[in-house]
Amino acid sequence: VDNLPKLLGKDNKLHTHFNQIVTTTGRLSSSDPNLQNIPVRTEFSNRIRAAFIPCASDYSIIAADYSQIELRLLAHISEDKALIDAFLHDVDIHTLTASRILDIPPEDVTKEMRRKAKAVNFGIVYGQTRYGLASALGITPIEAQTFIDKYFRQYPKINTYITNTLIQAHDTGYVETMYGRRRYLGEELNSRNSKIREFAERAAINAPLQGSAADLIKMAMIRLDKDLTAKNIPAKMLLQVHDELVLEVQNDYLDEASKIITKAMELDQPLKVPLVADVKIGKTWKDSK
Repeated sequence: VDNLPKLLGKDNKLHTHFNQIVTTTGRLSSSDPNLQNIPVRTEFSNRIRAAFIPCASDYSIIAADYSQIELRLLAHISEDKALIDAFLHDVDIHTLTASRILDIPPEDVTKEMRRKAKAVNFGIVYGQTRYGLASALGITPIEAQTFIDKYFRQYPKINTYITNTLIQAHDTGYVETMYGRRRYLGEELNSRNSKIREFAERAAINAPLQGSAADLIKMAMIRLDKDLTAKNIPAKMLLQVHDELVLEVQNDYLDEASKIITKAMELDQPLKVPLVADVKIGKTWKDSK
């Protein structure tokens, strides 16, 4: 926080640098200063985000982020029917997973059960082992393995996706996003160091998902820039924070801009499940969360 005021430009604004080819996942990264790592969800982080304001009093901040994009991409790429049906019918995916794993009705799922199911859902996306899941949930590795086994019984095509992806990665030395962008992992997958091999396998599982999400938001940014320009909307993209876009928009155009942003981010629905963008408006970055 102490450094941010020192980095103000001549126009009294912060200007980050976005890097196209630094990350292995294809995501944009931000540096000097890194505005993608401003914390969130704590009292301290709220005070920091409240300092990020639009260029003038008649402007507001719009923050739009993809809803559960990596799980939606998992449903699309794996073609798992249960996961696809959940997103098609706007079912809470974490409650559904808890219900299926614990074999109880969705209405009986508690917040704690949902929290554990959420950890399993995202753990699968990141190729988490039973030891990683056990650590995250504070349970034994045997209990964690039971969760994982039940998960794959409920979502069998996700297990197929993981198996086939690892086979492809070992055979070819790379994995691909939906749009054919490759992440090469051959050297790590053949390492004599078991920890490096395990990391590479986790990366192989996640890279097509996180990489496809990175591809999608970049395409959305290009479309959004064209659409705002074509409509002559007084708005500017300020930040991209992985699955989120932050803009400043003149107040008279907030409704119109929100619709344009949503349409641009949904990209004519390229997935087998709905691609959903949540849009929020506020006078500061904090208020738009």
